[in-house]
Amino acid sequence: MPHHTSIDAKYQDFISKQHVFFVATAAADGRVNLSPKGMDSMHVVDENKVVWLNVTGSGNETAAHLLESDRMTLMFCSFDANPLILRLYGRARAIYPGQPGWDLYVGLFPPQVGARQIFEMDVDLVQNSCGFAVPRYDYMEERPTLVRLHEQEGVEGLEVYRRENNLISIDGKPTGQLLSQSQ
Repeated sequence: MPHHTSIDAKYQDFISKQHVFFVATAAADGRVNLSPKGMDSMHVVDENKVVWLNVTGSGNETAAHLLESDRMTLMFCSFDANPLILRLYGRARAIYPGQPGWDLYVGLFPPQVGARQIFEMDVDLVQNSCGFAVPRYDYMEERPTLVRLHEQEGVEGLEVYRRENNLISIDGKPTGQLLSQSQ
């Protein structure tokens, strides 16, 4: 499979057109996590750096894994007429509101009440493969459900939710999730 050490302009363009991507992480032991992401949450900073905005959800496995091992793989998969699978390999870290880097990156994304953290990934390997066996699908629209739920809960409600659901991984590991100082 062809591989490169940076994200060239052709692949940056491909990434910018994807409506979904997949994130994979693993701690030293326990389960491997693989999550689909959407909601206009990916941004290529330069040929060796990407950031993605993570919103409050049912789990926080990626953050827990990165506390033990900063390895991350991102996969983009074309579902249109031009087949392509693109994987980015590298090292990542979580950035929380108020931490250095947050203000630098958060403006790259549409505002999200449920913004939980931004993951910054330094890419050291870019791999492409054909994608010939991946079926074609038509993109219809983003699901509005999570955004509506975040807006209904508001900032304070989401803090409560994170405290109850996002502090420990499914393997019992801390996620490093920061809560506001008012808690």
